Amino acid sequence: MRPVRIVGRALLMSAVAVTPFTVPAGSTAAGNAAAASVYYVAPNGNDSAAGTQAAPWATIAHAQAVVQPGDTVYLRGGTYSYSHGIKSCASQTDRVDAITLNKSGSSGSSIRYWAYPGEKPVFNFSGMKDDCRIKGFDVTGSWIHLKGLEVTGVPQNNNLNHESWGIWISGSNNTFEQINTHHHMGPGLFIQNGGGNLVLNSDAHDNYDLHTSNGAGESADGFGAHISAGNPGNVFRGCRAWWNSDDGFDLISAYSSVTIENSWAWRNGYIPGTTTGAGNGNGFKAGGYGGDYDAGAVKHTVRTSVAFLNRASGFYANHHPVANDYFSNTSYGNHPDFNMLGVDSSGAAVGRGNLRNNLAYTGTLTSNMTGTSAANNSWNLGVALSDAQFQSVSTSGWDAPRPADGSLPVLPSLRLAANSALIDKGVNVGLPYKGQAPDLGAFEAN
Repeated sequence: MRPVRIVGRALLMSAVAVTPFTVPAGSTAAGNAAAASVYYVAPNGNDSAAGTQAAPWATIAHAQAVVQPGDTVYLRGGTYSYSHGIKSCASQTDRVDAITLNKSGSSGSSIRYWAYPGEKPVFNFSGMKDDCRIKGFDVTGSWIHLKGLEVTGVPQNNNLNHESWGIWISGSNNTFEQINTHHHMGPGLFIQNGGGNLVLNSDAHDNYDLHTSNGAGESADGFGAHISAGNPGNVFRGCRAWWNSDDGFDLISAYSSVTIENSWAWRNGYIPGTTTGAGNGNGFKAGGYGGDYDAGAVKHTVRTSVAFLNRASGFYANHHPVANDYFSNTSYGNHPDFNMLGVDSSGAAVGRGNLRNNLAYTGTLTSNMTGTSAANNSWNLGVALSDAQFQSVSTSGWDAPRPADGSLPVLPSLRLAANSALIDKGVNVGLPYKGQAPDLGAFEAN
């Protein structure tokens, strides 16, 4: 066992902490505000009932009308189906919500909408007929915590719009934990605005915008954050994005810094489940403003993350005007693995990025590196790479079920072998590491 060195701020302390929370079958929630209440919603419930475990409500909308900061709503297992928005479409380019969460909690007293332990509530929007853009969940409130929900099937019912959305967020200080969002005609989870939001241990996959105004497949990302200035602190941690027709993670037009850490992206840019190309196909698209220079650009951070077999780049700067930080990432079989295409104030293409301790193997390793600050990466250390450097180079099984705590499954794939020449070849960037120096790539060897 190699000694662990914690240097600088620990990796897992960069955003809002999530405190484990269990509630007995009583009527108050421990660990929140005094005498906070616990309510229940079930597919076979009734909104005229008491909202207790024995007499649950039917809808999350009714629960929101009752809850106060610190309260918990347990969502029982089963399918909650939706056929229309809460208002009618004013035009074919209007936007409607199936569920609006606009009541806020407060600091230390979030409103919790949680899956009942051991059960899976599924919010299915595939039956919605609204002839305009649709948001499955529209979260405009703040200090809200969604946990353990499956969200699926938001359609796009005409060709006049770019996409619809599984979950749309414009509030602040919210947590989205153990969310499985998939098979939407648009992004799985999208942060439009707000700061301090944490997307934790969540999956977004098989999203494909077949009906869209800018070409089929061009707008269905797994996760996106396109936030305005003054909204720092949005974090994606422990997330997976795969088989999305556009990009896995997309930070285009984000004017506040975003952090992506300990996350995986693969097989993006294809019609889901096929090798037929669709949208852009980057694993992690870290910024950009439509290809133009923008003086309001901010720096993003992508670290300890893995991209493999995406149709385009594993990690892509996307014409970003400033240098993002790319630390301790692994890219395998992408074309290229790291593409640092940036733009300067004159509009000229330049390399942009601070790259340390990254690992690129197979595919096309790098492009647009001139102008970057790159050191202690696998391609500039003169280390010969081969499959023998890894415990495994398998690209299957990455969508394995998560452990009960929602963390990523522990796989041998793309982890360094015990005798790998990539061990201790990194440089201290303020993240935890074992041994004399950081290893290269997303995973520290044992």
